[in-house]
Amino acid sequence: MNNPLLETSIQSLKRIHQGKVRDIYDIDANTMLLVSTDRLSAFDVILPTGIANKGAMLTQMANFWFEQLKDVVPNHLTGIEPTSVVTDPAEKAQLANRAVVVKKLKALPIEAIVRGYLVGSGWKEYKAKGTVCDIPLPEGLQEASKLPEPLFTPSSKAAVGEHDENISLAQCAALIGEEMAAQVAKAAIALYTQAAEYALTRGIIIADTKFEFGLDENGVLHVMDEVLTPDSSRFWPAESYVVGKNPPSYDKQYVRDWLEASGWDKTPPAPTLPADVASKTSEKYMEAFERLTGQPLTLK
Repeated sequence: MNNPLLETSIQSLKRIHQGKVRDIYDIDANTMLLVSTDRLSAFDVILPTGIANKGAMLTQMANFWFEQLKDVVPNHLTGIEPTSVVTDPAEKAQLANRAVVVKKLKALPIEAIVRGYLVGSGWKEYKAKGTVCDIPLPEGLQEASKLPEPLFTPSSKAAVGEHDENISLAQCAALIGEEMAAQVAKAAIALYTQAAEYALTRGIIIADTKFEFGLDENGVLHVMDEVLTPDSSRFWPAESYVVGKNPPSYDKQYVRDWLEASGWDKTPPAPTLPADVASKTSEKYMEAFERLTGQPLTLK
């Protein structure tokens, strides 16, 4: 197992953004380099402990889904080999199997969350008000119930270190326009529905997920960033799914549970993860990847 890569250093390109997980470098007027590190964030705080091989897994899983879903909505991939945009061997080594060259898009200022099952904050709201993001639901649903139909529940896109917040459909329309909001909702639900149907054939339930979208120079909607990874989705093993219980998941819930039990107040700095928690998380990510794709992870 590789040592976690917490930060990249690509001196030959200008770094234009450092997100919770990705380091982004400028290539030219039309393209940029996205490198997925092994950083992990929880409760919108970046942890000091990396998760071995996580960046490679995120990149390869997202690429798998982009290929699976390319007929639903265009994506940001260019097909350019990442190692071709740098010449230094040390820089090439940092990109191996964890980077992509993508189109520069105008990002929409929302996150497109799709919920297929009643869990997490949605379950808490439903118990209190019978709604999820103020959308009324039938009475009598239980925790982890499959929703009558997938729900589009957008959120604001927070800066690093701040918290995303659920917004109403009206607020979403006010931010990006009614027509674009409708287009995003339709695309997000179509992506989720097709992915969820495929995942079930691999024994995984996708309980919920989030997408990010951007526009190209012609105003064409593209899905961007990452799609349907354990960082952006809640994956449940189908064989342990029981209505009324929150199933064990393949995502970073394992880390969240440890952090909750640790007494941490969810403000920076986050505590260091024990080695066994970090190792177990890496194993869960790897298992999800291999189960969904049917392929072993490609490492160096």
